[in-house]
Amino acid sequence: MTHPGRRGLRAAPRSVAVMELLERSALLAELDEALAATAVRGRVVLVTGEAGIGKSTLVRGFTERHAADARFLLGACDPLLTPRALGPLHDLGRQTGGRLAALLTAGGSREQLFAAVLDELGGGDRPQVVVVEDAHWADEATLDLLVFLGRRIASTNALLIVTYRDDELAVDHPLRAVVGRMPADVVRRLPLEALSEAAVAVLARRAGRPAAGLLALTGGNPLLVTEVLAAADADVPMTIADLVLARVGGLRDDARAVLQLVAVIPSSTELWLLERALDVPTEAVDAAVSAGLLVVGDDTIGYRHELLRRAVEGSLSVLRRRELNRRILTVLTGGLDRPVDVARLMHHAREAGDDGAVLRYGPEAARQAAAVAAHREAVGHYRAVLTHSERLGAPVPAELLEGYSVECYLSGLSAEAVSARRSALRLREAAGDREKVGDGLRWLSRLHWWDGNRREAEDAAAKAIAVLRDEPPGRPLAMAYSNQAQLDMLAYRTESAAGWATQAIALARQFADQETLSHALTNIGTALLQRGDERGRADLEEGVQVALASGLDDHAARALTNLATTSAELRDYRHAHDDLERALAFTQARELAGYTQHLLGHRARFRLDKGDWAGAERDAHAALAEQVHGGARMVDALVPLGLLRARRGDPDAGATLEEATERAFATGDLQWMGPAVAARAEYLWLAGAADLGIEQTAEVYELSVEADQPWFAGELAFWLRRAGALASLPAGLTVAEPYRFLLNGDWGAAAEAWQALGCPYHRALALGLGDDDEAALEGLGLLDALGAHQTGQRLRRELRTRGNLRVPRGPIRATAANPAGLTGRQVEVLVLLTDGLSDAEIAARLSLSAKTVGHHVSAVLAKLGVGSRREAAALAGGLGIARAKDGEPAGGS
Repeated sequence: MTHPGRRGLRAAPRSVAVMELLERSALLAELDEALAATAVRGRVVLVTGEAGIGKSTLVRGFTERHAADARFLLGACDPLLTPRALGPLHDLGRQTGGRLAALLTAGGSREQLFAAVLDELGGGDRPQVVVVEDAHWADEATLDLLVFLGRRIASTNALLIVTYRDDELAVDHPLRAVVGRMPADVVRRLPLEALSEAAVAVLARRAGRPAAGLLALTGGNPLLVTEVLAAADADVPMTIADLVLARVGGLRDDARAVLQLVAVIPSSTELWLLERALDVPTEAVDAAVSAGLLVVGDDTIGYRHELLRRAVEGSLSVLRRRELNRRILTVLTGGLDRPVDVARLMHHAREAGDDGAVLRYGPEAARQAAAVAAHREAVGHYRAVLTHSERLGAPVPAELLEGYSVECYLSGLSAEAVSARRSALRLREAAGDREKVGDGLRWLSRLHWWDGNRREAEDAAAKAIAVLRDEPPGRPLAMAYSNQAQLDMLAYRTESAAGWATQAIALARQFADQETLSHALTNIGTALLQRGDERGRADLEEGVQVALASGLDDHAARALTNLATTSAELRDYRHAHDDLERALAFTQARELAGYTQHLLGHRARFRLDKGDWAGAERDAHAALAEQVHGGARMVDALVPLGLLRARRGDPDAGATLEEATERAFATGDLQWMGPAVAARAEYLWLAGAADLGIEQTAEVYELSVEADQPWFAGELAFWLRRAGALASLPAGLTVAEPYRFLLNGDWGAAAEAWQALGCPYHRALALGLGDDDEAALEGLGLLDALGAHQTGQRLRRELRTRGNLRVPRGPIRATAANPAGLTGRQVEVLVLLTDGLSDAEIAARLSLSAKTVGHHVSAVLAKLGVGSRREAAALAGGLGIARAKDGEPAGGS
């Protein structure tokens, strides 16, 4: 075959691109505006729409339009069986060269790679434009890169364009969380819509074909319109596959061979790869390109659209597909003088059914993915290796199972992590490697705790210590001691936690083990602080410094997070605000989503208590939008969000708190069960229930008494007393001061104590529940000012029951806040409609079900008297209902 260079290959006819850009001039203008705006600060543009709607064509037209006045860096996500880690970043590196390319070649850390990209965006005398296409296929590390750039783009003069199929994103698709975490004031959405009947008619006329029925057949999808018009037979088939295969069937055999080979490569095919894998003349390639299915780039050839590629690939028999993948794998592993992404080798090895190649390349592919924190992709590679090992009957090394376990743990697949670690442990036990056995048991303890199984976690922790104590002391024993200290600290067993942590610290210092030292200092510091011992704060600060000095960001984040959340849990408002802000600044800068979710949840509760209900709601939604897999940290956000909804009287309060309670009880840990059960008891009281969930409340109350946690015990005792289920407190029980006053019936002193803490809702509740009518009326006023409609109504009923005839009527909740008569929730939905969000996206942003959002949208349209979402969005501005400058909805509460 003659080398298929640029002279021998012809690009698809220019008329195709022109046709597909019909009715896209307004979108091009918006891209132009976004590029111009980067002179002030960077921007993000999200180009969305269904497959074939023209996203790539629009971006291609924009790049051609500004090729002379901007620098474009183009990256794409590919539909590999397991996506290549940071695939678009590798594309960018090939274009930039320099430090970024060098770091990619050397296997630089994710932090180094991300910083290098940011440096690239800050240089040059022209605007910098980064395009990431098909982000719906992005790997975990690429999603993190998008968050990283999105949060920092404003400090550059760059434009980030991201294309994706929004109609294919499930509510829990991680890309939704990524979009939600980008600052709203730098993001612009460009949803592409189907072509109008007039545009379809124009295309039909150009092709010399009748337009009748064409819109109904294609739905106005530009790709489908183009394919139908390109079909030789006017009586066209109904499916894209039939259309494409009809065109392929009319080609010569060697041209079909080209199309088939290119079809089994999800990314573009390099011209040198096509030449080595397929012995056909250049004319065969020309014929495939002239058919309008393939397009030629500088050094690559690929399908004009992914739907076309899939149609051809899907037509291949299993044997033909395997044979083509084997050819490609042979070329890629045949001693090339250029690097080949190992994830790509894995894809073709799996598609070729080559078990040996999967076992050869899988572990390295997993290691490379893990190195850049693409944990889901690492799990995918490990799973493939295990499947093919089982098929061959090949033994699986313990090291591979341990690596698999860690990646499952980091991906939130806790049950899978436990299973893999157990398998590795059996191999270590069979080999008689007691140190590895002990360390494996310690890991198993941690994994069981993450999986919500405290009993198994405690058992594995004890066994780890028993095994390692018989071995020479070293890091594994020190970490086993610290692990036991952590379990005790999390269960509020302060003395035991301090004892184990002290032993761990001694060993860590003896062996200069900084990681265990930081871990143990965090455990003992948290345990002491939980008891109100200020020495714990010094231990935690030392844990932070030890971790930072050793480059252990994860351990530094854990120490800062424990410091902040313990202060918040104990309502130590002398420190809580500053501790939370400091910890959040650290974790958000390092994209440590798990810690960030935990902290945002606690800050939401802090703000709720302090009367900043808008801030609390913001934080709760931001926490739930964090891309976190597994763990119970959602409870931290669900509790304040559920309380806020319950106090306002929102209909979804019960479901929110039910989910919080279920998730909390699954962990068996008091830190989540205490707040969740107390919040649910308050919700039941507000709803007029009699028993306030006595059984669960009493169970967690007993645990709080045993743990000597004064705030949990006090709040739960208060609700049990309201339900008539608690006559007296145990002797010697320490209860937080405001609750001690409430339980003793001293409502005025309780109100003063809450006032001293700066908690207006709790103060209002204490005033309202007391026997002083004037104070009760003052409490009602505070509740009305906060927007606590449901709480105000509940207290009004109580006051009327006891004969207070001067109880004023509360504010009419519906909706004097806006002239359209919308509820607060409907205002939120309308604001997000004006941003162009779909029902699924609104559901993810507001933590509702898509069905519930659909009901809200219908109600909004009915109240506004309009027939479409677009008309509703157009009316919003005139009603004064629009997004405020700080990104929050205006016009409702």
